[in-house]
Amino acid sequence: VQSRSITTLFPIPEAADQGNRIYVSVGHQQMMTDPMKPLGLSMWKLTAMAPMTEAGGRLFVDATRALSTPTGRAGLLDLVGRGDPLTRDALETVLDRDDFLPLLPDPAPGGPPAGGAPAPIETDPAIVNGLIERSQASIAALRRDIATQTGPALFDFLTEAFQEHKRVLTDPLSHQAIMAGMEATWWLNDKLHEWLGEKNAADTLTLSAPDNVTSEMGLALLDVADVIRPHPEVVTFLQSVEDDGFLDELPKHEGGATARDAIEGYLDRYGMRCAGEIDITRPRWRESPGTLVPAILDNVRNFEPGAAQRRFEQGRQEAWKKKQDVLTRLRALPDGQSKADETQRMIERVRTFIGYREYPKYDIVSRYFVYKRALLAEAERLVRAKVLPEKEDIFYLTFQELHDAVRSHRVDDELVRQRKETFQTYHALTPSRVLTSEGETVNGAYRRDDVPDGALIGLPVSGGTVEGRARVILDMGQADLEPGDILVTAFTDPSWSPLFVGIAGLVTEVGGLMTHGAVIAREYGLPAVVGVDRATRLIRDGQRIRVHGSDGYVEILS
Repeated sequence: VQSRSITTLFPIPEAADQGNRIYVSVGHQQMMTDPMKPLGLSMWKLTAMAPMTEAGGRLFVDATRALSTPTGRAGLLDLVGRGDPLTRDALETVLDRDDFLPLLPDPAPGGPPAGGAPAPIETDPAIVNGLIERSQASIAALRRDIATQTGPALFDFLTEAFQEHKRVLTDPLSHQAIMAGMEATWWLNDKLHEWLGEKNAADTLTLSAPDNVTSEMGLALLDVADVIRPHPEVVTFLQSVEDDGFLDELPKHEGGATARDAIEGYLDRYGMRCAGEIDITRPRWRESPGTLVPAILDNVRNFEPGAAQRRFEQGRQEAWKKKQDVLTRLRALPDGQSKADETQRMIERVRTFIGYREYPKYDIVSRYFVYKRALLAEAERLVRAKVLPEKEDIFYLTFQELHDAVRSHRVDDELVRQRKETFQTYHALTPSRVLTSEGETVNGAYRRDDVPDGALIGLPVSGGTVEGRARVILDMGQADLEPGDILVTAFTDPSWSPLFVGIAGLVTEVGGLMTHGAVIAREYGLPAVVGVDRATRLIRDGQRIRVHGSDGYVEILS
């Protein structure tokens, strides 16, 4: 009997034929494995860079074609393995069965591409600044132009807007900038380990890198706390907040108008974000600002004024000292000056580009909030016309179905009811990193024997070792953190970064070397281990744990 992973009741994506297929989870790459509502699924598919399919309320990429030839297979496994070795192992587990997906010959070469490979971009901060400015101009134009669109014309407008959305995200220069930062990270980690025995040296060298919109978002909430802290009446009021109408009540308290202005300013910049933000139906911070209150109160309680600037400067100094240390040690080696010169160029390159890795997601969710507001305005018209009982019912329609409803003023109430029930059942499903057309779910394994007995194995993504109290938190809005706490959660997308400023370490069940939580953990200098299977179930809230961020494992101490 062949040893295989358990075939579960997880649904199988629809396919055009009955051949064997291998699907890779999108949620594990996007750090959001919760189910998505139909509108969220359809909007992501319409704006994504690659074709996707869905099953169980989750999105998957059909990797069958890429894995069917030697070159495609080697390239995809190398790319996936760089960021998430569990997904690579899961793929290899399936591919090792020769009968499941036989290799086909590589297609005959069609000659070199016109113009050859693009030249590497220069290490120039102006490139990043220009990309950000063009993104902001495009979003501003979207906000301006969508304001006059209603009814069926809105959907025609959005169909065109999705093309602009894709154009910005597929800008070759943007891709080069992202890859420049990632490749410099890999180079530094590989070479400094080879030459100096340094593990994950890039973790320290990228501390407080510029132009990282996600880490800036976490520090900016410290500034909001600085405004609120001097006003005890405001702090007391925020401790009793139970709904999202608190911003209107703030000015009734001493210092409340100033506090409201600070929170509003934060929401103007970051209010389009939320947990699970790839699903357009999720409530944004601007729609549900109460989500931020626990993090604000934690910052008021746990930090002194000016913490944001001090923290950023401390990280910058640590990165500078690390650079001087490795360059000095390299110069003492044979051919040391050459090694040092090349390393210095790579350090400059990684600090120039690694922060931009976070910007495209900010662009996406900024556009999503513009789309969402326009669609909800249409939903309100449908409610007034008695077509829908409540505006959130549109979340259970696809984009095309909503377009049809706006045009015809008819909605299948039974379809909406059924989808609501079905969506609830999806919460009981656990998506795997890899899914086959046979219904087999495969999560992969680390296959390591270099960790202590009983330790929980994961992926080392941010160096250092830290010991502290585990806080198992599944909802950012329920966070209650003290200095020295270690956050243990299922996944962290960019919306979780405001919590990162107040913790000592991070453990997640999902993640990879270049996923958002890992990038921000490195920039903040937090020891972090991700991809720890069942971490939120194996670690109990309040237990004392030790996180080995350089070696990729977690010890439960008590």
